[in-house]
Amino acid sequence: MQGWTRVCARDEMAPGEHRVLDAGGTMIAVFNIDGHHYAIEDVCTHDGGELAGGPIHGFEVECPRHGARFDVRTGAVCAPPAYTPTASFPVRIDDDGVWTRDDRWD
Repeated sequence: MQGWTRVCARDEMAPGEHRVLDAGGTMIAVFNIDGHHYAIEDVCTHDGGELAGGPIHGFEVECPRHGARFDVRTGAVCAPPAYTPTASFPVRIDDDGVWTRDDRWD
């Protein structure tokens, strides 16, 4: 799977967990929410801080620095102080594991 980066094995990320990986220079946070996987760029567009590790509220991750919230399904801003969405990425699951890729320049 050219261009795809392996996140983990299918059973290595339980619901409620996340992983962060470097996909060709882009830090991507992959979240497992109720058995569904979502990937967004691990950057708060308010100040450039990391999003992963912040509290999860349903489908929203809260920036641990200033409280901005982003929808992990789309990258959309759900609460200020951020106003610009963060990038979202495709996730693929197969027998070899969970995969994602930065597809912004395809």
